[in-house]
Amino acid sequence: MSGTVHIAFEELSALLRDILAAHGCRPEVAACIAETCAIAERDGAHSHGVFRIDGYIASLEAGWVDGQAVPVVEDVAPGQVRVDAMNGFTLPATAAARELFVAKARRTGLATLLVRNSHHLSAVWPDVEPFAREGFVALSMINSMAYVVPHGGRDAVYGTNPIAFAAPRSGQNPLVFDFATSALSHGDVQIAAREGKDLPAGSGVDAQGQPTTDPQAVLDGGALLTFGGHKGSALALMIEVMGAALTGGKFSFEVDWSDHPGAATPHTGQFFLLIDPDRGATRPFAERVETLVRQLHATGVERLPGERRYANRRHNSLKGIPIATDQLARLRSLAGR
Repeated sequence: MSGTVHIAFEELSALLRDILAAHGCRPEVAACIAETCAIAERDGAHSHGVFRIDGYIASLEAGWVDGQAVPVVEDVAPGQVRVDAMNGFTLPATAAARELFVAKARRTGLATLLVRNSHHLSAVWPDVEPFAREGFVALSMINSMAYVVPHGGRDAVYGTNPIAFAAPRSGQNPLVFDFATSALSHGDVQIAAREGKDLPAGSGVDAQGQPTTDPQAVLDGGALLTFGGHKGSALALMIEVMGAALTGGKFSFEVDWSDHPGAATPHTGQFFLLIDPDRGATRPFAERVETLVRQLHATGVERLPGERRYANRRHNSLKGIPIATDQLARLRSLAGR
């Protein structure tokens, strides 16, 4: 039976970087994706950490994504930046535009970043949390592959379509949340199938459109449902508009990877909004947020969005990130070590 070891964040990040480089990513791309996967693993978001590496490799090996792509940054308006990821990954495209994006938000009070022709397979909260640490309110939306049935519909049209939000606090970690507009993320379904666990009722349907709690039935031609019925479906609709129509990316239902068997990364778009909350404010924004937080605590709220991740981060930064020994051996093999 496999045991567990604990490794440092830097060691895991370097290992994942070497894997991605060995499978076709240029160094800057490999480093960017590896760091985000290591962040997710360190913070306990296992469905978006090491688990995702196989998906990255599969898309690279299928020729579906270009690991060597160099994104093209376009300065199109005083408050807007566009990036063509050139069929590469979203994370390095965002990194390439970051300096200009932040400068525009500082200068004008708000700015948007629109990424197209890109692939995203990670959590979205690592994309927005750093902006909040710089004092911004940050919002991001990204559509994905058609895997979700719209409320009242019969077939999958939307992606799992996550939305992420981050806001600074006074002397505390930022408020950060990230959730799919589907009942579950695709990664959670895959993990449930791997571990032989049922899905919550109302999460998905099988290939015949019948309700199911079997994750494998959802994966084998089935689909997920939106959370909250028509409300989650409306949010998924909004994210299709913002992540695809606005950015110039593909709608989830337009993604066709039939000629690239094994590919796993959605080829879509991502929207970002940054707001400088203290521009013209009558009272410091972060202090106002604390007023709300104190009221939440007074009503009995014990854990705010993001706090479980922060707790995992503190613990694993001190003790090391836990990883199964057989999984670590496999990662080292993939890296050619």
